[in-house]
Amino acid sequence: MSILKGKAAVVTGSTSGIGKGIAEQLAAEGADIMLNGFGDEKEIRQLEQNLAEQYGVRVAYSDADMMKPDEIVEMIKEAQRVFGTLDIVINNAGIQHVSPIDEFPVDRWDAVIAINLTSAFHTIKAALPMMKQKGWGRIINVASAHGLSASANKSAYVAAKHGIVGLTKAVALEVATQGITSNAICPGWVLTDLVRGQIEARAKSSGRSFEEEKKLLVAEKTPTQDFSTPEQIGKLAVFLCSDAAAQMTGAPFSVDGGWMAQ
Repeated sequence: MSILKGKAAVVTGSTSGIGKGIAEQLAAEGADIMLNGFGDEKEIRQLEQNLAEQYGVRVAYSDADMMKPDEIVEMIKEAQRVFGTLDIVINNAGIQHVSPIDEFPVDRWDAVIAINLTSAFHTIKAALPMMKQKGWGRIINVASAHGLSASANKSAYVAAKHGIVGLTKAVALEVATQGITSNAICPGWVLTDLVRGQIEARAKSSGRSFEEEKKLLVAEKTPTQDFSTPEQIGKLAVFLCSDAAAQMTGAPFSVDGGWMAQ
């Protein structure tokens, strides 16, 4: 039996990468899915169709801009209208900018904080009333290893991801007696299509194999010298949405190949 049958989820930033992997795994367990993100319109429509046909779930799409609070709130309302419920919110949308802090463009700082952190506040605020009414809900914030540690030249991203972990804990305490959990997933390096393309380009340039370049890319931070996959992160999200995880809340869960063990 599909463990999420009858549940509905919003997954931000889910037209590719980690978010897509999470959406696929939730759909595989019977959850209706509201996709969100940017990309080619035909590819997004194809993703909607594939999820609906493969898993027999309802799938919708919102192009809400995660920098615009009004659009975020409308996305949550639309999901509630389309599905008649909203049980799961996955805050995954994120961007990155790398720069020394004294050279960091102010507009890039504002954008990273808005998309990686503030958007989660808006989705949670909008979704909680229905979750409280039903006495059941799952909030999962995709943070990062950089929500628990830091790297140079990533000040905005590190600040936002640390903030997401703190927001996760605060929300968990506020709703602890209401059947709602709030957790964070903290990935390290993830083998998305985008990263895979970067590795293939490095391999072509260096003459080394894909596997050699993959290990070189992750060796500095990752003891296993390997990537996590969107599918693995999606399966963790499914578990956190299950009844087995009802007493797991306010926690960051690392999927990082041992990065945080160092």
